[in-house]
Amino acid sequence: MILISLVIEILIIHLAPCLLGDSCACLSGFVSNESCGNPVKESRGCKDAIISESYLTLAFSDRLESWDLQKKETSPSWSMEIKTDPEISGTPLNLPLVPGGYIATKTPLYRSLSPHLRAKSLALSSEHAILLSASGTVYTWGLGSHGQLGHGGLTPEEEPRAVEALWGMPMSCVATGGWHSVCISDGGDLYVWGWNESGQLGLPSRGLRKATQQQSSQQQEESPCRDASTSTAEEPQEGETHEEVFISIQAFPALLDITPSCEVSTVSCGCRHTAAVTTTGDLYTWGWGDYGQLGHQTLISSDEPQRVELFKEQQMRVVDVVCGAWNTFASVVKEEVAGP
Repeated sequence: MILISLVIEILIIHLAPCLLGDSCACLSGFVSNESCGNPVKESRGCKDAIISESYLTLAFSDRLESWDLQKKETSPSWSMEIKTDPEISGTPLNLPLVPGGYIATKTPLYRSLSPHLRAKSLALSSEHAILLSASGTVYTWGLGSHGQLGHGGLTPEEEPRAVEALWGMPMSCVATGGWHSVCISDGGDLYVWGWNESGQLGLPSRGLRKATQQQSSQQQEESPCRDASTSTAEEPQEGETHEEVFISIQAFPALLDITPSCEVSTVSCGCRHTAAVTTTGDLYTWGWGDYGQLGHQTLISSDEPQRVELFKEQQMRVVDVVCGAWNTFASVVKEEVAGP
């Protein structure tokens, strides 16, 4: 794994879990200004791990355990036995999905899902969720104030609701950021929707253009995950023509062409940035870049997908990407160079 990040802002918590070779979770980062980077001894033997701002959830072969990261406890704050027989459990273990439901980022941690959804994968933000069913249907629910649910409005949904704009197009991958969502079709097309204040949808953003102009004279003061206005109206400013279209909120899925020559194989979202890998092994990133999370050797944000040139220069092929809130992890392999 290669970490793409020049600067990391530490707020209340910034942690990243990884599984070591002996199936032990190791946390790296800070909790309430206390540095941590040691294996969690209670995690030995775990098969998977997922982390939120407050909880570390570990999946073992026979149980699930959630630990409160703000407390130094000797026992998990929540646990549940699980059945390993897929015919009985119904849902394969794929955190945050668990048998019969999923692990949320806030309490109550365990929340049930209807078995009729036939969940294949699930992505969570702090306020909304996006689920991919076994048939390729996309469902969303939660807060909708920034259009992140993709139903054409800004209202919340308490229960999973199918994204009607994607009917008839089976999807293979879903991801979610702070207030935006993305998915990939079986044919390798990328669809985006939600908030575009920082260009995280790859669509023209007036907010980003303004921020870019001011970037040389001031630093952004707000946390990248603080809430913001939900207004969608954007009138042309001085020097702009009415033909220029800027997107603040995209309330239904829009097709985003990263490159016309190849398909998208996987995608991941940070709080305000997005990263996608193509079938040719190229990594494209866009959105908020103040912490270097875009990997373009600058701190400049972008509302257009741009290829990360480092990997081509080093003859590396990107095979996977995972975004943290303000950083990006890429898994790469060395390209084989043909001999003379």
